[in-house]
Amino acid sequence: MPSDATLYQAAALCLTYPDDDFRARLPLLREAAPQLREFVDHAAVTPAGELAAHYVQVFDFKNRHSLYLSWWQDGDTRRRGMSLVRFKEVYRAHGLELTGEELPDFLPAVLEFTARTGRTDLLVEHRPALDQLRTRLTAFGTPYARVLDAVCAALPTSTRTGARP
Repeated sequence: MPSDATLYQAAALCLTYPDDDFRARLPLLREAAPQLREFVDHAAVTPAGELAAHYVQVFDFKNRHSLYLSWWQDGDTRRRGMSLVRFKEVYRAHGLELTGEELPDFLPAVLEFTARTGRTDLLVEHRPALDQLRTRLTAFGTPYARVLDAVCAALPTSTRTGARP
């Protein structure tokens, strides 16, 4: 059974926009994280344009399936700015800087952080958001729900078992 770090890294890749690089990684993802095979197999047989359109439909049209963890707790309020600063501070405390265009609470970024550091505290702290996202993705009928199922199944159940920043 692969390590949780491998699962978190694979899940991060599965939750990013399905471009050509994503498609090229599918065989590796399938072997590295058996917990994600149902999603990876679906992605492999779905035409590229259809998969990309589905991703946009699921994650980009409304916040109903937001991949930004602080949105679930803070919404579009001033508090969210402080939450985003906290994510950055946690990354910096572990020697990591977020690069690219995404906000620091973007779930794939948090999953990659967890894979690199082994620290599940940010995910555990936002477990209610992950559970709500998973429930909504399941109700929507998208295969992306399987990715959230695997992530949630791997997480410790309380902050006492998760590492603290």
